[in-house]
Amino acid sequence: MICPSDYLEFVRQEYLADFIPGGGASVKIAVPLEGASPVALHSSLRQAASEEGFTYVFVDASEARLHMIDKVFHEIARQIDWDAQARRFCREALGRLRFRLPPDGSQLTLGAVAELNGFDSGELRIAFERELQERILRDYDLAQEFRIAMIRLCLAQVDPTDYTRADREAVLAWLKGELRLISALKQATIFQKIARHNARHMLVSLTRWLPKTGSAGLVLDLDIRRCAVPRRPPDDASVYYSKAATLDLYEVLRQLIDGTDELSSCFVFVLAAPEFLSDPGRGIDAYTALKMRVWDEVRDRRRANPLAALVRLSEAACDEVTGDDR
Repeated sequence: MICPSDYLEFVRQEYLADFIPGGGASVKIAVPLEGASPVALHSSLRQAASEEGFTYVFVDASEARLHMIDKVFHEIARQIDWDAQARRFCREALGRLRFRLPPDGSQLTLGAVAELNGFDSGELRIAFERELQERILRDYDLAQEFRIAMIRLCLAQVDPTDYTRADREAVLAWLKGELRLISALKQATIFQKIARHNARHMLVSLTRWLPKTGSAGLVLDLDIRRCAVPRRPPDDASVYYSKAATLDLYEVLRQLIDGTDELSSCFVFVLAAPEFLSDPGRGIDAYTALKMRVWDEVRDRRRANPLAALVRLSEAACDEVTGDDR
């Protein structure tokens, strides 16, 4: 077992400080035992992610249906500041075109930039849209619908007309799973909602988009302890997972692990209940495909491996380290 604070410091140094910002991706499953506080773990990871410049997203299985990848993406999208990302991308794009920009916090419109630089606004718009096409539309690492959506968000930042504002509202609703009719995006040439068949591609696209907007990447903090609850509690409106739904959630995790080569600048931290290790019906033994990817068949009982995909965290391990140091 590993001391929780030591493990999170290891994650920060070995992953968040170097490997993940460099384009890497990793999925880790942690099980808190013997006094390890889940709340403290989430808080420490959030702080480390913020200090390292990451976009941090926390998703609790009791509040979102994590057994469906589209619901996972929609919950992530609700916590992303899409407008701030688009503004940073637009400022960088205009800077690459060698235009002087208004100070941060002021209105960043093409008209204001053209006036500031003594440049024709029509010519500026042509150059800016060409830059968007080169930097976004031709970036084939991003899904086609995602590319179109980001262009619409960027245009809404620099051209706040009724037309672009309507596109922005529809795109944000589409990303968050709140769009009632897909026809609202017909003019933006987006013709399908984000569902289980394409949500993983959207998540991959998001991880590749974030570094373009100045973020170090995505830290996705998933709390799946809810899956250990065997029966639906009475008068509880939170999400309950049947055994079938629990196995579906494990399949989502399995796909994330297998998709690390596609993900970029993404660290996924999964916090599971202690029953995850021992419950034959709802634990890791119930889904062999996931167990084969994270379980250490050979393990040193006296020395834990912090690089392992599955780690056990315990405050007792902190006491052991302190005793050795003395």
